[in-house]
Order: sequence, then structure tokens, then C-alpha cells
Amino acid sequence: MELIELTGAVLLAQPVGEYDKRLVILTGERGKVTAFAHGARRPNNALMAASNPFVFGTFLLAEGRTAYTLRSAEVVNYFSELPMRQPEVYYGFYFLELASYWAQEGMECTEMVNLLYITLRALMKGQHSLTLIRSIYECRIMTINGVFAPPETPAGIDESAWYALSFVSSCSLSKLYSFGLSEKAERDFTRAVRKRLSGCVDRKLKSLAMLTLYSTQNFTE
Repeated sequence: MELIELTGAVLLAQPVGEYDKRLVILTGERGKVTAFAHGARRPNNALMAASNPFVFGTFLLAEGRTAYTLRSAEVVNYFSELPMRQPEVYYGFYFLELASYWAQEGMECTEMVNLLYITLRALMKGQHSLTLIRSIYECRIMTINGVFAPPETPAGIDESAWYALSFVSSCSLSKLYSFGLSEKAERDFTRAVRKRLSGCVDRKLKSLAMLTLYSTQNFTE
């Protein structure tokens, strides 16, 4: 088997058999790929720590006819604290699933990989509201995939929200989470993004259902 190095993030990890895992990895070079990590569920296995959602790094893979086999990984960030934080972890899984929705095998996904990385970092920093982080992420991932363009005029929404839509669609990723909005502007920004998103995603996302359920339960308690 030919060995190749791909840089990206683990979107999904599922148990297979007694000791293995099936991974879905978003890679910058080849888009969304499926890889099997043999023995990753054995204690002290070298692949155990790298075979989990939210792991970012460089993956050494053996290319097969229908899937890859993970040989090793050089991890940049495990985001190991994220699964222990609620509700941030629910947002994190939603971001992974939304990236998986857009990504396809064979497409160039470097910007989506980088968007995921800085968004998870924003989640961990806690300097913005979770609603704003989610809306910014949704806006930018739609822009990357060519299904969102900011309105040419404010058209009845807060002017700051209108400016934010243009900014998020065109700024460098390093500046994506560099601003805040008033309560009204954030509400208008979110409403505009969600309206467009609802017309683009043609199936229900399991992670979004979990996120909505968590938010509803905690709102009513």
C-alpha cells in the first residue's frame, strides 16, 4: 500500500469489531476520507489518542481501494478539554457534522479545516457568546461552499449586523472572531444566517437535534 500524509481533523470515530475504529477525517488535500485505525481501542495502543473527534494533525495513511488505514499521526491539538465542557461540546459536534455535510472526497478543504480549528479555539476561549460563534461559523462555511453572499443593503436589519455579514464572508480567518455585536445586532445577524442555512441543508443533523434539546432543557429548568 502507498503511504501518504494528509493534514486535517477527525470528524467521526466509530468502534469496529473488538479493537478497531472507523474514522472520518476532513483533510485539506483530499477532502473527507474514511480510515480504519486497527487496534485503536486497545489500552496503550499508539493510535488510541489520535483516533477521536476534534483531533487535528498530520495523518500517515495507507491508501486502499475503498478506504485508508491509519498508520500513525502527528497531533497538533487534541482539544481534550472540549468533551468535558457543556454546552461547548454540543456546539463542537455540530461544527464537525456541518463540515462533514459540505465536504466530499477529493475536494480541496484546507479552508474548512482551518475554519474548524479556529472555531474550536474560539469555543475554548469563551470570549464570545456561543450563539455568535455558531452563526459566524455557519456564515463562513456557507461562504466557502459558495451558497452565501451578504446582502447589498441592510434591508431592514441592524447596520452592524449587515456589516458583520460582509466582514465574516470576506475577512481572513485569523480575524474571524475579532469582533462583538450588540444584542440586537447579534440577533439580526443570526436570523439572516439561519434563514439562508435552512434553505441549503436538506437533511436533519443529529448533532443539531442534540444541541437544540440541550438548550431547551436548560432553558426550561
